[in-house]
Amino acid sequence: MVIYKFLHDVDRCIDCGGCFAACKDSNGVPEGTARIRVIRLNEGKLGEKYAAMACMHCTDPACLSACPTKAITKRPDGIVINDKAKCIGCGYCGWACPFGAPKYPDKGPVELRGIMDKCTFCVVPYEQEKDVAGNLIQHEPKPACVSFCATKARLGGDVTEITKTYTARMAGRLVQRQVGV
Repeated sequence: MVIYKFLHDVDRCIDCGGCFAACKDSNGVPEGTARIRVIRLNEGKLGEKYAAMACMHCTDPACLSACPTKAITKRPDGIVINDKAKCIGCGYCGWACPFGAPKYPDKGPVELRGIMDKCTFCVVPYEQEKDVAGNLIQHEPKPACVSFCATKARLGGDVTEITKTYTARMAGRLVQRQVGV
């Protein structure tokens, strides 16, 4: 079974804002909120780096346990989804999430103000498409933030594959350090 996750390579991120813009554009993210943000690590010091933060689609999501209305669910492929129709905007998921992923827009359509919004690994609204027989069409997730990342710092997809990519990068960096390149 395929499990989807994100990894972020801080050695490649340049804080260009591409992931942020791609996410907003592809997903119609409500005005005044962002599903992804880039944070600065070791600000102003030698070795300053950047990390893109969004929902990490946790193995054991704290937000899911905290939600009193069961608006948050986890798909078999590991993607954590929120049902805006069930959300009451209580904020419990936001308090529980260690990554600050849940957001509560105060702008945009009135019916969505205060209702939790977060990364969906770009499966919503696409998972709502139906074929001519009325069956849901299963789409492979293709996160816009990953596709648009110019430096390939943002990795997202099958956890086995992205782990191989990241491990190979780290091994290459270790060799470069050892030979002084």
